[in-house]
Order: sequence, then C-alpha cells, then structure tokens
Amino acid sequence: MDIDFPLVLVVLTFATGLIWLADKLFLRERRLAAYRASGASGEVGEGSSEESEEPKEPYLVDLSRSFFPVLAIVLVLRSFLVEPFQIPSGSMLPTLEVGDFILVNKYAYGLRLPVAGTKVVPVGDPQRGDVMVFRYPEDGQTNYIKRVIGLPGDHVRYRDKQLYINGEKLETRFIARLPPMELRREDLGEVEHDIFLTMGRPGGSGEGEWVVPEGHYFVMGDNRDNSNDSRYWGTVPDELVVGKAFAIWMHWKSLTSLPSFDRVGGIE
Repeated sequence: MDIDFPLVLVVLTFATGLIWLADKLFLRERRLAAYRASGASGEVGEGSSEESEEPKEPYLVDLSRSFFPVLAIVLVLRSFLVEPFQIPSGSMLPTLEVGDFILVNKYAYGLRLPVAGTKVVPVGDPQRGDVMVFRYPEDGQTNYIKRVIGLPGDHVRYRDKQLYINGEKLETRFIARLPPMELRREDLGEVEHDIFLTMGRPGGSGEGEWVVPEGHYFVMGDNRDNSNDSRYWGTVPDELVVGKAFAIWMHWKSLTSLPSFDRVGGIE
C-alpha cells in the first residue's frame, strides 16, 4: 500500500507541535510544582541554578521539542515552495529519463493547502507547454508528470500521430531516427520541445477529439506512443495540480548504479 507522505508529514508536525505547546503552556509548570513539592530537589547549593531544580522532561516531550521545528520547516518548504520527485517511467522521454530527480515549483500555480490541495492564494495557472506534476485523476493520490497540451476551453484533436489545437496543426520537424523511435521537435507556440514517436506502430493509438472543460487541463507524455495520459483517462482538474517541474538536479536509476549529475539543468 502506498504511503501518503504529505498526510503523514502534516499529522507528525501537528502532533509534535501540540505536545510541545501543551507542555510549555500547562504541563511543565505542573510537573515542576509537583517535583518541588515532593522535596526531590533537595537543597540548592552554591553555584546551582534554577535548572538544577527542574525534573527531566518526559521522553515524548523531549522528542517533540526536538523534531517539531525540523518537521515544520520541511512541511512549509515542500508544501509551498519546492518539492523533489523521482521519474519512475519513460512516458516523458526524451525530456525526462527514468531515474531523473526533479524539482517542482509548488507556488507557480498558486499556494495550496497540504493534503487537501485547495488553492488559497492564486498566483498563476498552468500554461501550454508546461511540464506539470499532478495527482492521477483515477485515484487522486498517485503523482503523475506530463506536458500541458490543452487549456480550459481548447479543442484538442490527435490523429495519425499529429496534434491539432483549436483546429491548428502543431508543426513538428524531424531530428533523428533512433530505432524504434523517431525524434521530432514540436512547436507548441511559445514552447518548443522534443517528442518520441514509435516507428512502425499504427497511428490509431490514442486518437480522438476532446474539448477541455473549464478548470481542467489536457496533458500528454512526450513519449507519445508510450504514455498513459488524457487521451485515455480524461483531463486533469485544477484541484489535483501539484506544481510545475523546472529542473533536474540528479540522475540515479537504481541502487546498483551510482548517482550522476550529467543531466543537471532546466526542463523545457
């Protein structure tokens, strides 16, 4: 079973924070008064301090006081600023490879509440050509990464391995043949990026026409014939958007290989 790490982080942060606060406001004074009343502190000798009269903190309080600041900082950073992800599949080849570790801008599309994903401070919206991380609409939990192709209100058509947006054919140019793949450069208007098409595979895979509803986005993988995307399960609602991928900071394919920094750089 997949662990919902954001939920676990929120619960741990609030639990340690509440324990630390309750001890500071209420429990510490009661514990200190009981300790002094018991006479366990003894005489206060020369050079002693008030701290010498204070009993040792309970283990749970000491643990919470130590971990709460760290958990709070991590929660703020990954919820509102930047979050790291690892690429698990080849659906975004050639842009992203299996084992790429990427950074995702969490505030590019507005500040959202952790776990719930509710937008509380609008900052911006996904734009055509963005590489976007979102939660899979089928389960609302699994993180997916694809490229934004269609915006709210757009008419998207995909036929014979050719993409059309609002009736306009998106131009592509041949770059190289890497059997069984063909590398092409696609023009999305303000964004140009590379895509893979599988040579010899029929063009009927994922064909169709779609109108993007308001508050939704149509996404596709750059590895066009090997991507599970909006062509098969529909559009991504805004409340499932996580953030914009903007950089690769490391490549580490498996535990049997060494980390590599050859692919460090921005994502186009």
